[in-house]
Amino acid sequence: MRRLVSLTIAFALVSSLVAAQEKKEEKKDQRSEAEKKALAKIQQLGGLALELAQNDTHLEVSYLQIDGKFSDEYLIPLKDLKDLVHLNLRKQPVTDASLAHLKGLTSLTRLHLEQTQITDKGMENLKGLTNLEYLNLYGTGITDAGLAALKDMKKLKNLYLWQTKVTPAGAAALKKTLTQCDINLGIEEPKPEPKKDEKKKDEPKKDEKKKDDAKKDEKKKDEPKKDEKKKDDAKKDEKKKDEPKKDAKKDEPKKEEGKKDEPKKDPPKTDAKKEENK
Repeated sequence: MRRLVSLTIAFALVSSLVAAQEKKEEKKDQRSEAEKKALAKIQQLGGLALELAQNDTHLEVSYLQIDGKFSDEYLIPLKDLKDLVHLNLRKQPVTDASLAHLKGLTSLTRLHLEQTQITDKGMENLKGLTNLEYLNLYGTGITDAGLAALKDMKKLKNLYLWQTKVTPAGAAALKKTLTQCDINLGIEEPKPEPKKDEKKKDEPKKDEKKKDDAKKDEKKKDEPKKDEKKKDDAKKDEKKKDEPKKDAKKDEPKKEEGKKDEPKKDPPKTDAKKEENK
């Protein structure tokens, strides 16, 4: 019984995959000759044109892999792709005039225009792309005025404006109209500090102050030495004063020694003679 159930499930999965593949093939067969030619042209120019998934025949076109050979010729085939939903023109030399080829691509939901050459003038060509959910304008010349072209894009969920000329005030004004949209201005770059040079100029003064302070400290260190010299001189003077006293003391024993060495005098002979006479 279990084996029968597992076989039934496996058969159902295979059947669904086969049906999806058949639909896919059928969808491909349903593509018009214009679509087929457009896809072939894009691939011939070095672009990529792929279906989003196995079960999703919507198209994604990208020109990321071409090296600086981009021109309006690469955009002309796009008008024949009714199922085009993703378009990536990142870092290509796309101009305001080039965007005229995107006017009729109303099926687009995702558009990459970051680091292209577009300005506010070219934004007018995007007004009709009301199905856009993602728009990347990073590193372009867009200003607050160019954002007016986006006010009717009620499905727009993500808008990237890093390193553009759009101000926080301009982004806030658009946010009031497109409340569902996450408007990303990126991280603000630090403003240059003009005071750095002034600080550098002041640094020698600080060094001079440090030198002066060091000299003062040295003087202070030398001051005790002067006191020590004074003390040493005072000690020397005291020694000098004490020296004569020491010499005097040394002379005293010499005098006594001189007295000791003096010859003893004989007693007077007069008394001895007197005794003899007696």
